[in-house]
Amino acid sequence: MSERSDAEIRALALESLLIERGLVDPAKVDDIIERYNNRVGPMNGARVVARAWTDPDFKARLLNDGTAAIAEFNFEGGQVDKLVVVENTPQVHNVIVCTLCSCYPWAMLGLPPRWYKDPAYRSRVVREPRRILAQFDVHLPSTTAVRVWDSSAEIRYMVLPQMPARLLGESEATLAQHISRDAMIGVALI
Repeated sequence: MSERSDAEIRALALESLLIERGLVDPAKVDDIIERYNNRVGPMNGARVVARAWTDPDFKARLLNDGTAAIAEFNFEGGQVDKLVVVENTPQVHNVIVCTLCSCYPWAMLGLPPRWYKDPAYRSRVVREPRRILAQFDVHLPSTTAVRVWDSSAEIRYMVLPQMPARLLGESEATLAQHISRDAMIGVALI
């Protein structure tokens, strides 16, 4: 058995106390955990990206109207009423931010990472995107343009990462395993 972190130990202790005092129903805690592990989160976005990589018709629909294209998946979790998907290519690398707060497509990417909500990321990625990308170990050729997309309450963005040539011919399920939340935000490469 692996050692638990201090945060995990504190969370389990708090959960135990809340359950013991009748303030929390353990079945509801399990349901929330199951929901975010299996029905809401980055695995949804990864499935969409993998489908786009293997199905040119779906990819065209996704890039034309992300909201309509993902409707067939019946994702829950919200924040995709107006989803715009932008594609990374050798000529253009896209990165997502919400400069006002932390607008984010929860149903597709799960809970936003802490750094996404950080004022330093939100302001600096707009002014110096290459420097921020380098901090995430993303180093792009000078010939690749970087575009920053600012999410809002009305529009959420997601990046369609480039598929590496080494993954050509893989199944959708295998491809999905290689796609990270950070790649769909644009701060990581596959």
